[in-house]
Amino acid sequence: MKVLAIVPAYNEEENIVSTVEDLRRNAPGVDHVVINDGSSDCTEALCEEHGFSVITLPVNLGLAGGFQTGMKYAYAHGYDYAIQFDADGQHSAAYVWPMVHQAEADGSDIVIGSRFCAQKKPLSARMIGSALITVMIRLTTGQRVEDPTSGMRLFDRAMIRRFAHSWDYSPEPDTIALCIRNGARVSEMQVEMRDRVAGESYLNFTKSVSYMLRVCISIMFVQWFRKKGN
Repeated sequence: MKVLAIVPAYNEEENIVSTVEDLRRNAPGVDHVVINDGSSDCTEALCEEHGFSVITLPVNLGLAGGFQTGMKYAYAHGYDYAIQFDADGQHSAAYVWPMVHQAEADGSDIVIGSRFCAQKKPLSARMIGSALITVMIRLTTGQRVEDPTSGMRLFDRAMIRRFAHSWDYSPEPDTIALCIRNGARVSEMQVEMRDRVAGESYLNFTKSVSYMLRVCISIMFVQWFRKKGN
């Protein structure tokens, strides 16, 4: 079985080495590819220095473009599963193989590494937004996804193909909702996530609110104009 960890990275020189070393140490047998998304720091140089598999994009495409680059790589190289794995050190590689095993056991097309399928969400502005997205997904698909904004997601071969060939399929909650509507089986596995090791998240309060509103609008309205199966 071939499993690939896709690690989108933008200016992650402080985290990228420890992130990939975590994969090497705690997810043996899982390949990796760092998508250096037009970084202006030493992310690419560090990857090359440590012998990491890296694809460097000439300009910053954002998470969607970087992730699709990784899915195209996974599809071209015949991987059975690909996992979205953040470069900031928040995800733990110890959960990669358990997520694969869950997909194998229950036939999931997508397994979400969930912070909340066995724990309650803390009360915060961001988590209120997450809860709202959960409600939107439930209303449009009939399925409850407890942690729709988790960035740790495993995709099977069919999903790899779909994400690699659909330019507007981004690794976001609205796309997950669309996949459910198109028949994908989505499950969740409880995981623990760490705080960002170094650097700052690009999502401040204003951007977080804007993001939540945009995703909710997409789930409720935009995706309904997509033809089933696309």
